[in-house]
Amino acid sequence: MNVAERLGLVNRPRRLRSSAAMRGLVRETRVNRDGLVQPLFIVDGKNIVQPISSMPGVSRLSVDAAVRECRELDDAGVKAVLLFGIPDFKDAIATSNYDPNGVVQRAASAIKDALPHMLVIADLCNCEYTDHGHCGIIGPDGDVDNDASVELLVKTALTYARAGIDCVAPSDMMDGRVGAIRQALDAEGFIKTTIMSYAAKYASGFYGPFREAADSTPSFGDRRTYQMDPANGREALREVALDIAEGADIVMVKPALAYMDLIRRVRDACDVPVACYNVSGEYAMVKAAAQRGWIEEERIVDEMLTGFARAGADIIITYFAKEYLKRNA
Repeated sequence: MNVAERLGLVNRPRRLRSSAAMRGLVRETRVNRDGLVQPLFIVDGKNIVQPISSMPGVSRLSVDAAVRECRELDDAGVKAVLLFGIPDFKDAIATSNYDPNGVVQRAASAIKDALPHMLVIADLCNCEYTDHGHCGIIGPDGDVDNDASVELLVKTALTYARAGIDCVAPSDMMDGRVGAIRQALDAEGFIKTTIMSYAAKYASGFYGPFREAADSTPSFGDRRTYQMDPANGREALREVALDIAEGADIVMVKPALAYMDLIRRVRDACDVPVACYNVSGEYAMVKAAAQRGWIEEERIVDEMLTGFARAGADIIITYFAKEYLKRNA
């Protein structure tokens, strides 16, 4: 019999849950408020705010509207935005993506002029800019040509850096793109431009609302030859290791909710910052259920973001960033 048993002592973990103050005192995990990133969808035009039906509360914004939104985000405490462009013109080789006067390039310049301290990240992919909706150039075999697509990404990354973007975020899952982008940025003197790689991006059903938002649904086939099989975990660690070796400053797991085991495994396997993307389908499910009164939205959002942080995410990209920070000011 041990001392506690002899003295009749009872273990009472509930003492540490007895009040809000006590629970706060001993709380193990806290969401990194400075690490919340708000995605924005940018379109051509002026004074445009186009609500996205499958993502309540999220809209496509023209450049001027995006600047106004960034001022509100700044007031709420959001310190970083992730830009996606939806151009008026699309073709087979994503010409609008690397146009120095493209929607993302103009939005980045305008945001940095208005709010120099705000961190501007640009998603780097081709799917929103191709008329076929795939993430690169289609080769003669009908599949995406990896190396030709990397060349497009490099051209675009340079126009982003010239526009003042702080961080480029390649999301295409082409082999070797991080190294090619890093080499090109460094060669032009953009040694401070950060690369946040979508290192483990899965071919997921959680992207549906995003494809409405970005008008990027493939016109044929799917993306399973370049995005990852949801069943694979070890492969994610290999992809992460390759991207870090090629120069990625930050690595990302996408989606987040069904992949928290991968967030933890990536966190344990590397020493660079780890991001996760709380994607459109995850957002839409919460919003839809809350609108029907089936769940308490604020509690669910708090649990999700805390879960991502507990799994090991330093950075959380989420459409809930603004409202979470306003509510937890």
